[in-house]
Amino acid sequence: MKTLVRVVSILATTFFTLALLGLVAGCASVMPTPPTAVHQPMTARPADAPRALAANGAIYRPGAARGLFEDRRANRVGDIITVNLVERTSAQKSANASAGRASSLTGGVKASSKLPLSGLAGLSAEAGVESDFSGKGAAAASNVFSGAITVTVIDALANGNLLVSGEKMLAINQGNEFIRFSGVINADNISASNTVQSTQVADARIEYRGSGFIDESNVMGWLHRFFVAINPF
Repeated sequence: MKTLVRVVSILATTFFTLALLGLVAGCASVMPTPPTAVHQPMTARPADAPRALAANGAIYRPGAARGLFEDRRANRVGDIITVNLVERTSAQKSANASAGRASSLTGGVKASSKLPLSGLAGLSAEAGVESDFSGKGAAAASNVFSGAITVTVIDALANGNLLVSGEKMLAINQGNEFIRFSGVINADNISASNTVQSTQVADARIEYRGSGFIDESNVMGWLHRFFVAINPF
C-alpha cells in the first residue's frame, strides 16, 4: 500500500512539473506588444468618400472637384505625414558645497591664598568642538534619436493643428522593435512633400521599445526585484 501511494505521489509530482514547464515555455514563446504612452488611436480611417454623381457632360463635377491652388498637404483625418526624427538633447548639472565650524574653551584656577581650596591651584580645563562638511554632485545626460516615421492624422483641431499618431514595427531575428510617435503639428510647418521635423511638433511623444528574449534578458526577474525591495541594506 505504501509503495502504491509513493508511486502515485511521484506520478503526480512529475505531471505537475511537466505542466508547469509547459506553461513557462508557452509564456516565454509569446512576445507581447510592449505598452505605449502615445496618443490613441494610432491610426484613423478617413471619412467615406461621397457617392460619385452620374456624369452629365459638364466640366465641373461636385464629387471630384478640387481647388485650383490646393496642394496635397495633409489636412484631414486619415491623411499621412512623414516625421523626420532629429532629436538631440544634452544636459549637465554639477554642484558642490562646503561648510566648517570650530570653537574652543579654556579655563583654569590660579594660586591664591584667599581660596580655601588651595589644592586646586594650577588646575586648568580645555574643551573644543570642530566640524567640517563637504559635498559634491554631478549629473550628465545625452540622447540622440534620428530616423523617420510616417504617421496618420487622427484628429483635426479647430485652430487648424493636426493631432498625429503612428507606429513602425521591425521584426529582427527573434525580436520585434517598435518605434512610436505622436504629437500636435501646425499645418503651416508641413512641407510640400508632406514632411515635418520632429522638433516642430508640440507635445511630442517618441518611443523606441523592443520585445523578445534579448530585451527580456535585460530586465531583472520578479523574484530578484522582490528581494531587492525588502532588503534594508
